Amino acid sequence: MTYEEAKAYIEEVSQTGSILGLENIQNLMQELGDVQELLNIIHIGGTNGKGSTGAFIESVLMEAGYRVGRYTSPAVFEPFEVWRINRENITEEAYLECLEEVKEACGRMLKKDMCQPTVFEVETALAFLYFYKNKCDYVLLEVGMGGETDATNLITKPICSVLTSISMDHMQFLGNSLSEIARVKAGIIKTGCPVVTMDTQALQVLEIIKEVTEQKNANLIVAEVGNLEEDTDCIQKENLTSEKEIKPVSDVQMYLGGISFCHKEFGEVRIKLAGVYQMENAILAATVCKKVLQLSQEMILRGLEKAIWPGRFEVVSEQPFFILDGAHNEDAAEKLSRTLQKHFTNGRITYIIGVLADKEHAKMLDVMLPYAGSVYTVTPPNKRALDGAVLAEEVRSFGKEAIYCETIKEAVDFAIKEAIQGESDGILAFGSLSYLTELKEAVTLHFTSTPITC
Repeated sequence: MTYEEAKAYIEEVSQTGSILGLENIQNLMQELGDVQELLNIIHIGGTNGKGSTGAFIESVLMEAGYRVGRYTSPAVFEPFEVWRINRENITEEAYLECLEEVKEACGRMLKKDMCQPTVFEVETALAFLYFYKNKCDYVLLEVGMGGETDATNLITKPICSVLTSISMDHMQFLGNSLSEIARVKAGIIKTGCPVVTMDTQALQVLEIIKEVTEQKNANLIVAEVGNLEEDTDCIQKENLTSEKEIKPVSDVQMYLGGISFCHKEFGEVRIKLAGVYQMENAILAATVCKKVLQLSQEMILRGLEKAIWPGRFEVVSEQPFFILDGAHNEDAAEKLSRTLQKHFTNGRITYIIGVLADKEHAKMLDVMLPYAGSVYTVTPPNKRALDGAVLAEEVRSFGKEAIYCETIKEAVDFAIKEAIQGESDGILAFGSLSYLTELKEAVTLHFTSTPITC
């Protein structure tokens, strides 16, 4: 199989759409020898923070000397980043080899009058096969959507199930209330397997998690996150002498070097991932590593500090500062807004926003627009994208002026020009992961070519 043939096959399989349920993936993995049952899997579900929590756990395990496989979705910057071992993407050769085996297994299923697996099921099977072939010590397996009927949930004996922040998202598939969604997410909990979540979950979410763990006779471990974001004494900006001082946006570089904060169990924790919401993800990961994996606190703290995860409050330029963040639903917007409220309210921030039509974008705007200066809207390169012109009208309905840009490059050029001319103190792009790659490319291109004029 060549790479062009592989792309054609994936495109063909994509026509199947999205089908929730485990029968297809179970049949597919049976054809592949059920290799997933031979892996030491940490299953990570939730709404927001799955990627960051996985990045923290991955870093700690690597610090401990383990070979760590990691499966995430969707791809944001590079197609092969979905399958990684010790932070290195799968090679094209390994991808083609594993995909060929999965394709042949699908062919055998069709001959037995079974259904064609979906593209996510094919990619999930490829992940299991790849990690098995490469003898990973641990596999961090991220839920695609939901939990109970997600293809990743065919595993029967994970090392533990991790539930990050659960909030409203994918309502057309998972339910119209937080309780309904929480019950679906809690579907990854397995009989007798440890479950790790955190005390900042909504009360009804935590009650459902407790209920399901009791039904499954599982051990529930609740990470004590508490009010880390509210305690300004525990948050430091790099190289600042006053921990309590809230600097204007022009001093953001000092903050973006990382965060250090105090925790009653782990002591001083230092992380390079910016955004105050990363503190709870770090403590959740630390709790998994200490209470389940039995790793030393010293090793955990070293691993947390070395964790990296692109696209989450990531600085792509410092002069002017330009941040991109994958906040794409109300809960993620709430977390992002708390970072802005705590540190950047003295500045004028230019927004670039692109969203998907099936997200609760009105609620996101309600949360984020109070901190906005200029607003530029774009249409993400995604079939589910909301037209940027429609989004601009929606922004205006909140009393903020908005300019629709036909291209992401146009929005980047306008926003950077504002910042350079002093009309803005910086730029924040958010709303959907699907346009972050093109946005990064546009920032790079801006500084290597002549920007457009207004």
